[in-house]
Order: sequence, then structure tokens, then C-alpha cells
Amino acid sequence: MDTGYETFSLFYDGLTENVDYERRAGYFHGLIKKYKQSEGNVLLDLACGTGSMSEKMARLGYDVIGADFSCGMLSRAMEKRIESGLPIQYICQDMRELELYGSADAVICALDSLNHLENFGDVKRTFAKVYENLEPGGVFIFDMNTPYKHSHILADQVYIYDTEDVYCVWENCYEPADCTVNIRLDFFKLDDDGRYIRSCDEITEHAYEPERVRKALMETGFNVIGCYHEDTEEPLHDDSQRMIFVVRKEK
Repeated sequence: MDTGYETFSLFYDGLTENVDYERRAGYFHGLIKKYKQSEGNVLLDLACGTGSMSEKMARLGYDVIGADFSCGMLSRAMEKRIESGLPIQYICQDMRELELYGSADAVICALDSLNHLENFGDVKRTFAKVYENLEPGGVFIFDMNTPYKHSHILADQVYIYDTEDVYCVWENCYEPADCTVNIRLDFFKLDDDGRYIRSCDEITEHAYEPERVRKALMETGFNVIGCYHEDTEEPLHDDSQRMIFVVRKEK
């Protein structure tokens, strides 16, 4: 199954070494403890990628399920699970078609995964699926890139990453009409014979105004507890690059 992230999955961890998963897991943990009202301890890491956040949440004591639509990402996650021995269950599912065998007490979705969905209809469909699979009193916490980040930070930038495993050219193309950033990733990996092997992935991210997201959550049935500036409980700033939503399915 080619989801557009299969090549990216091979190099994802090396290219995201700047992400402080320990700190972010602690932030999510604090919000869950503060706002969750269900009795259970099952946590779904939605769009779990290579499992870095799933591992951190499992170490905090949650019964973790990691879900992702990319087989490549899940393969990396399962390699980590073998090494750590943590009892994490991984499932290959499209978040728009989420269907758990039970229900979760907390759902997290980190690192702008919802921005990758094809349109806002898919975002609303995902909200509905999370609601269906969440225990009454359970919380859903997710982040999204803001329109400000797309227009002022990502924009038409080109980034170069030179890691031990790969040389990567990350090229953005911004479309202001719908606040979309089209991303082309060209990977150059050194082969044993001294030649570079080139591969590429293409990814699209869509950004939405926070009030539009809030309205969709409320229409789904969630109680919107807050929309915060990145990894705080402060109101959004005019130049916030990431917004954090905390919502609850009421009993």
C-alpha cells in the first residue's frame, strides 16, 4: 500500500530529531489527567507514525494503541516495540475509517497529522470517527498547523537536511487560495558502491482557521475545552504556528 509516506518512513526519525517527544508526551499527559473523566486507561495514538510518541505514552502508564495508514511507518514502530518490549498494539487503519475493537479513554493526534487529510470534509469525518470510538468522559487532544505557519513559515521555502543516513531536499509550494502547502521530498541515499540513489515522496498539507475547526468539533458533539498556543494553555497568538485543541465527549 503506497500512502505517500513509504519512502519518508525510512528516514522520518532522522529528519525529525528536533522533536522533543519526552516534553510533548508530558504535555499531553498533563492535559489528559486534568480533563479526562472516564475511568479507563486506554490511549489511542492516532497517526502514530514510527511510534515515538506511542512509546513515550506507554512509559507514562497508558495502555497504548497506535494507528497509522502507512505500512512503512508501522514497520518502524514495530521495530521499536521489539527493542523496548513495551505492550503497544499497532493497527493499520485510515483515520477516516477508524474502528477499534473497544473504545479509548484518550485519543491524541500529534505533529500536524490532521493537516495531511485531503480536505476539510475528511477532517470532519475523522472527528466523527474519533467520537464514535471514544468512551464517554474521554478526551481528544490534537494539534494542527495554523494558516499563519503555512503562509509565513512554510510558504515557498526550501530546506536541506544532511544526516548520517540521507541527504534530503525539502521543497514547499504554497497555494494561498486554500492555504495549502505542497511538499516535495527528494531523498539521496549513499549506496555501497559510492553512488547516490534518489527517491521522492510528495505530501500536501491544508491549514484551516481555528474557528472553523472549533465549529466542526461542536457539530460532532464534542465539548471544546480549549484551543491553545503550542504546548501551553495560553490562548492562540496572532503568530501561533501550531494550535492545540482539547475536547471531551461528555457523559
